[in-house]
Amino acid sequence: MQNKNLSAFMRSAAIAGNILFILWMTFNALKEGFSGTIYEKISFVGLVCLLVLNSYLVLAASKQRQIVK
Repeated sequence: MQNKNLSAFMRSAAIAGNILFILWMTFNALKEGFSGTIYEKISFVGLVCLLVLNSYLVLAASKQRQIVK
């Protein structure tokens, strides 16, 4: 039971961390007027895509685990 609670907490923390990091990066980009080199813009988009994908995979794995059990 405790392992399930820890797993659920870690899953929620990972998703919340991803979302907060995306919001923080977006806030900083807005503050700077999205001015930056092309490499900075590409890395921003790439990192946001990776964080969104990570959140999606964490959610999908948890739903898959619930279906199996």
